[in-house]
This record gives sequence, structure tokens and C-alpha cells, in this order.
Amino acid sequence: MPGGGGAMRRRARRHGLVLVRALWIVMCAALLAVSGVAWSTVSELEAGVERSYAIAPDAPKSQNAVNILIMGLTTRLDLQGQPLPDDLLQRMRAGESDRGGYNANTLILLHIPRDGSAAVAMSVPRDNLVTLSGVPSGPQTGKIKEAYGRAKELEERRLRSSGEDDARVLERAGREAGRRAQVLTVSAFLNVPIDHLVEISLVGFFHIATKLGGVDVCLNRATRDDMSGADFQAGPQQLNAPQALSFVRQRHGLANGDLDRTRRAQAFLAYLVSRLKSADVVAVRALIDVAKEDVVLSDGLDLVGLAEHLPSEVRFHTLPVEGGAVVDGQSVNRVDERRVQAAVSDLTAPAAVQPQPPPGIPCVD
Repeated sequence: MPGGGGAMRRRARRHGLVLVRALWIVMCAALLAVSGVAWSTVSELEAGVERSYAIAPDAPKSQNAVNILIMGLTTRLDLQGQPLPDDLLQRMRAGESDRGGYNANTLILLHIPRDGSAAVAMSVPRDNLVTLSGVPSGPQTGKIKEAYGRAKELEERRLRSSGEDDARVLERAGREAGRRAQVLTVSAFLNVPIDHLVEISLVGFFHIATKLGGVDVCLNRATRDDMSGADFQAGPQQLNAPQALSFVRQRHGLANGDLDRTRRAQAFLAYLVSRLKSADVVAVRALIDVAKEDVVLSDGLDLVGLAEHLPSEVRFHTLPVEGGAVVDGQSVNRVDERRVQAAVSDLTAPAAVQPQPPPGIPCVD
């Protein structure tokens, strides 16, 4: 339909956000159809993915960009709070189902400018000592990763005291409280609005790697760690799903511990983005399948549209820390909020003033 896209966009502007969203989905469907993915698959995703309403409709919105908080949870449970099958846990090499709790060990703010310039994925180290917002008992101090679990536990305790005993209701309400607290905490720490959230647990990482047929990575040096099961040579290599999960979990034996693990999560995401941007049908299908099983999206976020409309370049950065400290017997990262704010401002500046990253899959420790 020559010229039809322009006419549709003009009508969308006149009639507001409802038609803008409809146009977005139609464009995604057309692009996916070119790649061999049917419209029925897109419709299935729209109907099948679990949605969160933790971000209030009247929450502050980003201007000239979309900010998405990607949260990777440590839990070994499924979306309903049920244990994973034993054979799956064995293949994941991640221990028993009662390990991990509900810490948000991976926190990445994906900043996507609306002008098509480079997107930025900013990793927030999990052990940063911050004020935890949105926790039912009031603001607390703790590691930034803990907002989710603390809020979840307190909300479930509140519901039980009022007579609620349905495990599924408690799990759903507790997780929504956790998401709300984690979003509010990261938003306050970075001093930026968060428009959407994506939540994925360890099994989601594993399933993505499985459906992709492996993950390409590059290591600066050989490394081995019995805790995570990591055993990798130096240089570029392809990892199978269990190896890929060990790759993103490893922190022992790395010079910078958790900070190096943060860069590995970025490398995993960089590989996924490279597959999506190359119109890789397998990668698109993998994302759709995993989204329906292991991922929670905020209401209104179109995952397929996001994948198809990412800018051609995504840059990865880690927010600075000042050093380590011990608080209440726990190791934490000390942060200078002025440096954090300066880093956020620099990383979301126009692409012209940002250094160009090296091409290809990044090599990490």
C-alpha cells in the first residue's frame, strides 16, 4: 500500500494514543510477516503474556523517550510461585527451588529516545545501598535489589492478617507490591520516570538461551567457578543454555565480582538485541514463546513492537560505585548520588556526544 503508512500516521496523531498503539501493532505484524512470523503469533502474544499494573496510570512519564526497567529475579519458582520441575532445576545448575528469594539481582534501565538515536542500557549494581521506596512499612535503607522481596513479604503478611489464605492470590498481590516498590526505588535513585517494566526470572534466561540454540559470548580470559558451574576458555565462543546461565550467574573468580557479573548480563542482552535487529525469525519466536511463559510486562508495553522498533544501536553502561562497605554485617556498595546523577545525564545525552562502542559482541571478564 504505497503511501498508506503516512496516511495512517496522520490519522493516529489526530485521534490520539489509541490509534498510535493500534498502528504500532499493525506495523509490527507487517514486519514480522516479512520475517515469516504470522499475525496469529502476534495476537497470541498480546493475549497470552502476563501483565502487571504496578506502575500507576498517573505515574510521571518520560519526555521524548521511553524508560523500561528490566528486572531479573533470583527466584527458582514459576510465575505462580510453584517450584520448577526437578529435571529443569538440574539442567539449570541453579540449586534447589527454595533458593534465591525474590531479590532483583539484575536491574537494567533501558532508555529509548523517540528520535531514533541510540538506546542506552544502564545497569544498576544490585548491592548499592539506597533508600527503598514503596515498601508498605515505610522507607527503609537496604541494597537496591531488596525492594522487591521486602515489599512482597510485607504485603503477603498484611493480606494473611486480614484473612486471605489463597496461595495464588497472595503470590499475585505480593509480586505486584514487589514490582511497585522496585520501580519506585530505582526511579527515585536515578531521578528519572520509569514508563514500563519487564520482569524475568532465572528460568526465563535459561529458556531464552535454549530457544536461541545457544548464546555467543567473548571472554577476555579463561575462568572457572564451581559455585555457578562456569568453566570457559578465553575468546569468542558459543554457550549452550546451561552454560549461558552459568555465564550470567558467575561472580566468584572474577576480579570485580558482582560488577563483572553485571557486564555479563549486558553481554547476554547485547547478543539478544543483535539477533532481533537482524530480523532473525528464531530469535523473534524465542522472545514470543518465553514472554508467554516466563516474563511479566507492564500494562501497555508491546514486547514485539519494542523488539522491532529498537534503534539500530544499543549502548551498555554500568552506573558508578564509590567502593565497598559493611553495613549490619552485609557487604554493600557505597554510592555518591551526585556522581550517579551526572552519569545518568551523560548516558542519556544526544548520541553525538557519546563515545562509539566497538562493533560486535563485547568481550567481558
